Amino acid sequence: MAVQGWVVAALLFGLLGATPCWSQGPMDSGDGEAFQPQSALSDMEFTTVSSYRGPGNNDSRSNRELPILLWWSAGLFPHFPGDTERIDCARSSCLVTRNRKVQLHRRTSTVVFYGTDFRAYEAPLPRLPHQTWALFHEESPMNNYVLSHGPGIRLFNYTATFRRDSDYPLTLQWLPSLEYLLAPVVSLSEKNRWRQAGLAPVLYLQSHCDVPSDRDRYVQELMKYIEVDSYGKCLNNKPLPERLEDTSTATGEDSQFMSFVARYKFHLALENGLCPDYLTEKLWRPLHQGCVPVYRGSPSVADWLPNSHSAVLIDDFPSPRELAEHLRALDSDDGKYARFLEYKDPRQVVNGLLLEVLESREWGVNDMSKPNYLNGFECFVCDQENRRLAAARAHRRDPGQHPPPEPRMANNSHMGCPLPAPGYGNVEDIPPNDGWLQMWPQDYWQSLDQAEGLGSLIQHNVSDPGLLWHHIQELAVRRAGGH
Repeated sequence: MAVQGWVVAALLFGLLGATPCWSQGPMDSGDGEAFQPQSALSDMEFTTVSSYRGPGNNDSRSNRELPILLWWSAGLFPHFPGDTERIDCARSSCLVTRNRKVQLHRRTSTVVFYGTDFRAYEAPLPRLPHQTWALFHEESPMNNYVLSHGPGIRLFNYTATFRRDSDYPLTLQWLPSLEYLLAPVVSLSEKNRWRQAGLAPVLYLQSHCDVPSDRDRYVQELMKYIEVDSYGKCLNNKPLPERLEDTSTATGEDSQFMSFVARYKFHLALENGLCPDYLTEKLWRPLHQGCVPVYRGSPSVADWLPNSHSAVLIDDFPSPRELAEHLRALDSDDGKYARFLEYKDPRQVVNGLLLEVLESREWGVNDMSKPNYLNGFECFVCDQENRRLAAARAHRRDPGQHPPPEPRMANNSHMGCPLPAPGYGNVEDIPPNDGWLQMWPQDYWQSLDQAEGLGSLIQHNVSDPGLLWHHIQELAVRRAGGH
């Protein structure tokens, strides 16, 4: 999934070493220029932006005194226009830039990466001992399996991911509000009329095929036991109405498209990757439309559902045949089916965790009164870095009175996702030339090699990321020799 369109619209208006890098060289005020020694930027004037000044921010320092956050993924720089801004956050201020010329500057305290764009062979090396690395990755685990391995995620000091245990969790990024779940739906009597007119009980609408979750293999088996209308490119057996053939109608939640889908009783909602807390529109959109999601994705999905009877979970059934039997039984029993839609009454939304996170998150979805999550994470890192730098200065001045700042390092609970497994059946039974088998398990393990190779580059203070493959080979030779 790409970054949501609502984020882009909002922007137009308004991680590393084998051990964490915390030692801090002098960064006191009085620098002659904001970015020394890069002379191309020495005379740059920075725009002061005060659109999100927190109530506790009394930071009166000039731009030349502030720590710098460098967005390494320049295409995701959450400011428009320009390359550099001042941000005034809840407790402190920073300069943020996407200009890589400041990479080696002593006031550049943090490098921020977008996980999908993070590549071991393009990492900013050497990693300076005074810099931290921050990871923003709200997208599918399939986009970068380097981050699902311990040696990969431990490269980062701050994280914003879909995992609830990350530093700045984005788990409900695809759920705009509680009201989105409570939207009115097509009546059950109308759904039954459409069934009698020839609609299958189950909808599958997917055009992204050959993904790590191997969802099509499961759906193909399920189709043997229950009728499924499949409109996308994957397992297609029915054409969309001509006016809805443009796929942008789906991603943009076109009203005609949404009404068309809402006629169905069940919607196969299978994520492209399986990982705890990875929940996308695949789950929330059917709930919004009043189609019962038949879900496979996050193994922790029950922690986030409106109540205990709002979705059918594929992994609760031993086989596609038994799932199909359950769906047929619900299709023929209006009383049992209607129970799955009780969450449309707000009194039936009883999940305390869901309600708490929706209420407490500081970033908004389609809500211009709140920062988007990119700016929110940026300010989180800014405040954390100012706190760390202040603690480091205090420790240098009086080590006996002030301890050094506590190190922080991400771990597998911030991102770690499992090895891709077949959507149906055993991996031993899949033919060796199967496309999924040749791609995703290999990508997973090759990503571990890249994570370990990058760690080796950093450990040896290497400046050229192009030497990654040499270090990977050396690690493989040492492992083969038992070292």
